[in-house]
Amino acid sequence: MITYIKGRLIEKTPTKIVVESSGIGYEINISLNTFERILDEENIKIYTYLQRKEDSDILFGFSEKSERAIFQQLISVSGIGPSTARTILSSISPKEIQDAVWSEDIDRIKSIKGIGLKTAQRLVIELKDKVELFDKKDLDLSSEMYDIKKEALLALSVLGFNKQKSEKIVSKIYFENKEIELQELIKQSLNKL
Repeated sequence: MITYIKGRLIEKTPTKIVVESSGIGYEINISLNTFERILDEENIKIYTYLQRKEDSDILFGFSEKSERAIFQQLISVSGIGPSTARTILSSISPKEIQDAVWSEDIDRIKSIKGIGLKTAQRLVIELKDKVELFDKKDLDLSSEMYDIKKEALLALSVLGFNKQKSEKIVSKIYFENKEIELQELIKQSLNKL
């Protein structure tokens, strides 16, 4: 398995890059998210995922480990292959994917080209418990936001409320008002539980 490639950026387009490393040029498929994050520097490090097929090997590249982790989670969902996962990561950011899964925002996921209602529902169901594995820092989530949501969920759990229902409500309230204080977040969540 090729976990990353470090080398000289030879070519960069919105869908692929070519990186030369030790005299070998690697063609790597990328998402628009990675395209926007790769600076036009001569030397880069790109995290990779190798898809092996009977007739070819295809490299997919990511600017961050967290995006690669989300890509791998997406392709673990029945009906989502590497090309569809790349389309998803080109349509919305890794953070938005995580937020949509947390808040069970089927409409947000369904708005992505090539994703229907059943696939969006399956994606949310299958990734709901796995989404916590993603590195919050790499996903540009402030640690303060994560702590506020985590503390609110902990408080609701201690009060005996269902974890999944609490997560959905806390996420929805938080994303409607990101400046909310912890006490207010808990209070509003209690009103909706």
